Amino acid sequence: MAEQLDTLEPLDNARPDAAPYDALLLLSFGGPEGPDDVVPFLENVTRGRGIPKERLKEVGQHYFLFGGVSPINDQNRALLGALRADFAAVGLDLPVYWGNRNWAPYLTDTLREMVLDGRRRVAVLATSAYASYSGCRQYRENLADALAALEAEGLPLPRVDKLRHYYNHPGFIGPMVDGVLAALADLPEELRAGARLAFTTHSIPDAAADASGPLWEHGEGGAYVKQHLDAARVIAEAVREETGAEHPWRLVYQSRSGAPHIPWLEPDICDHLEELHGAGAPAVVMVPIGFVSDHMEVLYDLDTEATAKAAELGLPVRRSATVGAEPRFAAAVRDLVLERAATERGTVAERCALGALGPSHDLCPIGCCPARTERPAAAGADSPYA
Repeated sequence: MAEQLDTLEPLDNARPDAAPYDALLLLSFGGPEGPDDVVPFLENVTRGRGIPKERLKEVGQHYFLFGGVSPINDQNRALLGALRADFAAVGLDLPVYWGNRNWAPYLTDTLREMVLDGRRRVAVLATSAYASYSGCRQYRENLADALAALEAEGLPLPRVDKLRHYYNHPGFIGPMVDGVLAALADLPEELRAGARLAFTTHSIPDAAADASGPLWEHGEGGAYVKQHLDAARVIAEAVREETGAEHPWRLVYQSRSGAPHIPWLEPDICDHLEELHGAGAPAVVMVPIGFVSDHMEVLYDLDTEATAKAAELGLPVRRSATVGAEPRFAAAVRDLVLERAATERGTVAERCALGALGPSHDLCPIGCCPARTERPAAAGADSPYA
């Protein structure tokens, strides 16, 4: 396991070749960068749902607690810098751009810039590691919307290829393992061996989870739950190997935002903390396995709400770090680009993956993570754009 986690060399470190790609697009969610941005940002996120502005102000309170600033944009700037530095260090001449779904820099503006710069074949890294509608297909729908806008402007359209899910890539798993080990080490020594691990990810409706991934993976929890469970097992096993202690763990959920009558994935992290406290757990490490960086849903839902709940219970708790702009993650992105490039050139490429599920598909098949209302989606088998 340790050797696998340390193996992060690119496919050909001496002569990295990204052809046919001439650019990488970092595609993210976006977030407000000041108090005046909060409501317009939330209007973008909820467009078409008819939510009143007053309700959006209520929803935005957790942003206002932090000055109306989400950390996600700065974190993406850091990742952008890490990717450029990593590419330059190995001589990979591939420009990296950044666009968001819901805030500046907007995806359509970035794609327009790329086209005007002469980019015609674009690899896309979404800041979501797992299969789900909101974590994959919705990004593909946004790409289709952006391409349609460029087409309406009479601009040449680039081909966009979304890189595969990377939840089980060693460059994602390794930093997560180290984050858990650091969090355990930060606990009082007498509590470490008995500490529980609570792997957290975004709750989504049960129906969306059941339909996540390709058709053959649909069922209870779908690919979304399976992928998280597999990654959690790998991390927990690596932690056991390092510490010599068995840390009981569970996959739990956070950040629910839907109507109360619609079933969403459970248990919630705060409910789980109460359960662990009642069972006599000495301490808990919260592991935000579902998130690439320490953005608002980590900063507020875990560092604020869940930590407050733990304090109320008298339960010692720590939160492990996300991968963020960690160098191994930047190297993993490079690996994903070179792997996909080799495949597109028709050559065999090693596909790094840990755990039982193996590497994910490159091209989302028809029926993968379906939307409630059918919309065009790029970078898949059902894409209207070649």
